[in-house]
This record gives sequence, structure tokens and C-alpha cells, in this order.
Amino acid sequence: MNSYHVIKKPLRTEKSVADGEATNSYHFEVDLKANKIQIKEAVEKFFNVKVDGVRTLVRKGKTKRVRFRLGRTKDWKKAIVTLKEGNTIDLGY
Repeated sequence: MNSYHVIKKPLRTEKSVADGEATNSYHFEVDLKANKIQIKEAVEKFFNVKVDGVRTLVRKGKTKRVRFRLGRTKDWKKAIVTLKEGNTIDLGY
């Protein structure tokens, strides 16, 4: 898988901002098929940092009602990337 397709977007939530300040970790939405090694290589390539660890989880889509039928949002994968000491990523928040 190409490195440009691995990371979709950084996640900006209250929890992700607090993690960035406290534990030097950042949250990203990544491709469902990407594994931890590919995520690590993509983050190191794009942000010029050293990654200490990667944790992933798959968020299941929610059931939503659309007019008179039930619909479902897509499943998506979240990656929590912890950086080595002294490295930071400036995401603009």
C-alpha cells in the first residue's frame, strides 16, 4: 500500500489534544487495510519524526435512520501514534 493512502486525516478531539500534551501521542484516521508497520513508516516519512509505538482500533459504523429506512455509516480505523522523546508534530491546534 502506498504511503500516501495510509493516513487519511488527523483527528482533533478533546481526547486527542489532551493525549498530545500529556503523553506525546497523536490520533489519526487511517485506511482500514493499513497495518501498524505501514502506519509507522507513513508518519515517519511525512512528519520527519521517530515513532515509538502504534496502537490501532476499528470503530464500527453507526446505524442511522434515513427517511423511512435504516442506513449505516462506514467502519473506520483509528491509529494512536506515540512519538519518541523530543519529537513533536505541529497539526495546528
